[in-house]
Amino acid sequence: MSEPDQFNLGVVNDAIAGVIPDREMVAWRDQTWTYAEIGERSKRFASFLHAQGLGCHTERGDLAGHEVGQDLLGIYGYNSNQWLEAMLGSFKARVAPFNVNYRYVRDELRYLLSDAGATAMVYQGMFAPLLAEVRDELSELRLLIQIDDGSGNALLDGAIDFEDALAQGSPDGPPVVPSPDDLYVLYTGGTTGMPKGVLWRQHDIFMSAMGGRTVGTWDELGSYDELRAKVAASGGGAIMILPPLMHGAAQWGAFAASTGGMTLVFPGRVEGMDPVDVLRTIERRQVSVLMAVGDAVARPLVDELEGGDYDISSLFALANGGAALTAAIKERFIEQQPGLLIIDGVGSSETGAQMSHISTKGAVDTGTFSPNAQTAVVKADLSGLETEGHADPGWLAQRGLVPLGYKGDADKTARTFPVIDGTRYAIPGDRAELLTGGDIKLLGRDAVTINTGGEKVFAEEVEMAIASHPAIKDVIVTGRTSDRWGQEVVAIVALTEPGAATADELVDHASQTLARYKLPREVLFRGEIQRSPSGKADYRWAKAQVEPG
Repeated sequence: MSEPDQFNLGVVNDAIAGVIPDREMVAWRDQTWTYAEIGERSKRFASFLHAQGLGCHTERGDLAGHEVGQDLLGIYGYNSNQWLEAMLGSFKARVAPFNVNYRYVRDELRYLLSDAGATAMVYQGMFAPLLAEVRDELSELRLLIQIDDGSGNALLDGAIDFEDALAQGSPDGPPVVPSPDDLYVLYTGGTTGMPKGVLWRQHDIFMSAMGGRTVGTWDELGSYDELRAKVAASGGGAIMILPPLMHGAAQWGAFAASTGGMTLVFPGRVEGMDPVDVLRTIERRQVSVLMAVGDAVARPLVDELEGGDYDISSLFALANGGAALTAAIKERFIEQQPGLLIIDGVGSSETGAQMSHISTKGAVDTGTFSPNAQTAVVKADLSGLETEGHADPGWLAQRGLVPLGYKGDADKTARTFPVIDGTRYAIPGDRAELLTGGDIKLLGRDAVTINTGGEKVFAEEVEMAIASHPAIKDVIVTGRTSDRWGQEVVAIVALTEPGAATADELVDHASQTLARYKLPREVLFRGEIQRSPSGKADYRWAKAQVEPG
């Protein structure tokens, strides 16, 4: 029996385009691009990068897990066909693309690009002024490619227009052979600390999160021929990508959808979410799958859906990841579309996809998941694997295909990817319980756990309890320094309308599902809760709201 193929993401894209060249791959507003068009444009981009001397300079076998032997290219912009073309073209040139958070201010942007050692940048024109402020401090940055987005900003000195770069490239691509060992680089969001670059082999991330396995059954593709057969048999359909492509879950969802021959639909407004625009686009494009990130994204949609006149009968599934989607919001969505499947996924930059749960009409749940075969709960002291039904929370972990490490950080790599009983695990910091029967209850990120009076309180658990109150538009929970308790629980909430609930009412509501020591000592009201563009909670912002000064 022959060995299974090892996959490269650029080669995967070419294989898909070879099977369904005329099917629409991307749709935005009134424009569409076929798989063949995106494939050719990405090859032209790859050829241009190669002509500038960018590519792979040291093969993977000669490097430690935290080291990089390829040029890195940052992608800085909102969702667009160019974002995907730059990513795919980089893969095909053996350049490692990475995500740039478009919300970053000057110092954050400088830190990220410096930490990455970026050689090249693809960026939208609207971000040119901020990039100009930091470029002189980035000694390795030598190639700038600017996307004309109608902002009116002129090309930065030495930059080239994205379309001009493509015109210089060959439609056949560069004379290189991409490798399964080539890097996929994903920078974490930095909502609890500074962002870190997670380094994956492309084969490993393809299998872990980008279409190489079927979520739920976790069956793996064994060859490119199997991939082509899967694509040829696919019925297509359309998936709307709401999270920004700078967020890993959006990249994973988009890439996995392409292995099913789906069309990737962006709403008309990509700079932020307009519920009316989203729902009208679902109608017009007959979207079958909607990608969302927790209540912060889903609640405004279902609010608008309930109050308006929309036809979402094409919608088959709501795929959620990155933040919790509460049971109440799920039930409201299903009430509007009774046959809807709501698929919760759990994973992280350091693990790929780990667990899933499907809610349907009459069977809605949140917080408990079915793991894949490589997901485990490791004991709190890292001495071994947790046993079913054990009362104390352990660490949610992944084994098998896991990242090589964090870019440039050998110590952090060793801590996050420890070897236990001869097996290397990824343990990024989520706490979990292994339940009797094998399901896993996700408790939350240890970095935002609140230690109060000797007890551990998981912020996400308190958020879920408060978010189920009908007056809550959004909520984030954090710890505040306390002379008596060490830390105390504080909830920051945004209400559906001013005065819709008092602090005492919210705490009383939460007390129905939480032990007394977990209840907030104070509730702070804000007009809006600050989150990342993907919808994830920004705990650094929350800390700044509750600490004196």
